[in-house]
Amino acid sequence: MFDAIRERLDSIFKGLRGKGRLTGQDVDVAMREIRRGLLEADVDYKVVRSLVDSIKARAVGREVLESITPANQITAIVYEELSALMGTEPVPLKISPKPPTVYLMVGLQGGGKTTSAVKIARKLSPAHKPLVVACDLRRPAAVEQLRILAEQSKIGFYGPEKGEKDVLAVVRGAVDYAASRLHDLIILDTAGRLHADEELMDELAAMKNLLPPAEILLVVDAMTGQEAVKVASSFHEKLSLTGVVLSKLDGDARGGAALAIRQVTGVPVKLAGVGEGTDALEVFDSKRMAQRIMGMGDVMGLAEKIKELSEGGAAEKIAENLKKKKFTLEDLLLQFEQIEKMGPLEKVLEMMPGFGRMKGAAGDLDPKRLGRSRAIIQSMTLEERREPAIIKGSRRRRIAAGSGTTVQMVNQLLAQYEQMRKLWKQFGKGGKGLRLPKGLFGGGGFKF
Repeated sequence: MFDAIRERLDSIFKGLRGKGRLTGQDVDVAMREIRRGLLEADVDYKVVRSLVDSIKARAVGREVLESITPANQITAIVYEELSALMGTEPVPLKISPKPPTVYLMVGLQGGGKTTSAVKIARKLSPAHKPLVVACDLRRPAAVEQLRILAEQSKIGFYGPEKGEKDVLAVVRGAVDYAASRLHDLIILDTAGRLHADEELMDELAAMKNLLPPAEILLVVDAMTGQEAVKVASSFHEKLSLTGVVLSKLDGDARGGAALAIRQVTGVPVKLAGVGEGTDALEVFDSKRMAQRIMGMGDVMGLAEKIKELSEGGAAEKIAENLKKKKFTLEDLLLQFEQIEKMGPLEKVLEMMPGFGRMKGAAGDLDPKRLGRSRAIIQSMTLEERREPAIIKGSRRRRIAAGSGTTVQMVNQLLAQYEQMRKLWKQFGKGGKGLRLPKGLFGGGGFKF
């Protein structure tokens, strides 16, 4: 997401580096490129004009401080204006003082409403006991999809009786069911249409009046661009939305919806879906999003992912072996599993500052290599993992057959392991970092 904007902004800032002062022409060229980048990202043209005007007003005629280069000055202005455009601070979900708290999930068909309902339930489950309710009575597959996702995520589920046609009866039944089982959070997954019609709005308005919700959350597919802003405006006019959930923000979409939706509707974006898994949901933070758009990375997000993983015990085991200056294939397997839990490798790297410049070196990155390497180690015996030196010809052929790979791939992994083992010893002596061997993921190797 945002690759086109990121690359264009990086090009702009690179052109400004080394200049002693900003001229009017410098600013005009930069603004023209920013305008093009935003329009290519499918941001509403009115929003683009307003944003560019704000940036230009702050950049023109400003004296450049001796300690700040023009490139850094423009970077700071663009960052601040992008952050303000998307909302200055994260807006949390409301919790009713008197349970149950009710969330009404609305949106068009195919926008990710059902998955987002379970994601929100899972995110809030440590502090609450959520219940997801299937209120789409026109599409039987929607009820079954919600039930399966809820079961997989160990979330409470309530659905309509067979043949039930009255959505309000389902809502009343859900309230009684929640009260009897002490669910303090009810999330209503409503029906969707291919477009916002009167029948849909009337049904949603009736549900809103029956059970006043703490939140009316519109789920918008980030890949729909400017259309997402039109959809949000339509739903807000009829239902008075309290928040927006952007789904599929991890895709190859141009990202215009994320940038423009709050500016046009006044409704805050509260959450963002960043993957297919039901745990892939983030609080929408405009400052961190602006950093990622501009190629500054998301160090806070990366630190949170690492912290989550460090609580699992694998990190402690690896650290203990580091103290002993011992590194086995079991440790390498643990590292592979830790990396996979963080999400797609490209998405993790995107959170690192300077990813735009790093991306060229990682162009031939092959995430499948990680899975193959893990399969190779898992096909080894415990003795082979702890003493790789015993893995000779016949053992290598058996491991290749068991992992569905080739002997050449097994040889490559063992060679890379040997490099890492040597580096591990250096790292244990207080080295300056650990560089993953070239080719480990199909790319050029990365230093951590």
